[in-house]
Amino acid sequence: MKKSSLHQMKPQDIVVLAKLIAMGNDGYVQILLAETLYMSQSEISSSLKRSQYAGLLINNGQEVERKLFFDFIQYGLGVVFPVHPGAIVRGTVTAHSAPPLNLEFVSGEKYVWPYAKGHSRGQSITPLYPTVPQAAHLDESLHELLALFDAVRAGRAREKNKALEILKERIC
Repeated sequence: MKKSSLHQMKPQDIVVLAKLIAMGNDGYVQILLAETLYMSQSEISSSLKRSQYAGLLINNGQEVERKLFFDFIQYGLGVVFPVHPGAIVRGTVTAHSAPPLNLEFVSGEKYVWPYAKGHSRGQSITPLYPTVPQAAHLDESLHELLALFDAVRAGRAREKNKALEILKERIC
């Protein structure tokens, strides 16, 4: 593997940064991140290094550079990690189907992350990382952030704009 590829962002990096924001940026312990995100410690360590290299983590990797992260979500997330709704499956609600957007938009179509223990049926949205549905069940704030990210990735203009408005308040 080329050395430069070690620094390229991966979808799980967005999940890790979202978890840090959901935790309130009060510092973190890697093993706790690994356990609550259902990732290995080496995945967490590599993710933190990539985010620090990209400038998304500052202060020796202890704090999310919130403005830069929001800018990436707004302008890059849907381009770098696009998603299109798929088959109808059982899963956990996301995008406009999950809080807080489900209070803003009434829709007959639901979007879900495929998950056998999910309580809803809808069009499948591939999560940023396979363990997102499990991690979201542990942390409501993380679930909301990741659902808002999916509205940016897969939503129509109104849904995307409302998601960005809410994300700006929560991230910046």
